[in-house]
Amino acid sequence: MRAGLMDRTITIQRVTTTIDDCGTPVETWTDLVKLRAQQVQTSTDEFIRGYGASDQTVIVFRTWWRADITNADRVMYAGDDYNIKETKEIGRRAGLEIRCQKLV
Repeated sequence: MRAGLMDRTITIQRVTTTIDDCGTPVETWTDLVKLRAQQVQTSTDEFIRGYGASDQTVIVFRTWWRADITNADRVMYAGDDYNIKETKEIGRRAGLEIRCQKLV
């Protein structure tokens, strides 16, 4: 992992559930950590679904290893939110590859 290639800043967010005054659970996203990352791949595919055509944007980031990032978290990058679909260890905890799908 070369630090010079990590020219993007991403924010990992985690959902927290609180109870409001009426006793209803409310989910909010809070920042877990800001990381420097390399954008490896971006692709947009169009699919025909039951409700019509839709686009799916997939983006892959590489960053330093962190054991606490899971598929339950999400990535915020360039003002957009991305659902984490997969995380893969690079080497022996040398880095982390995060595959994300843009939320619509």
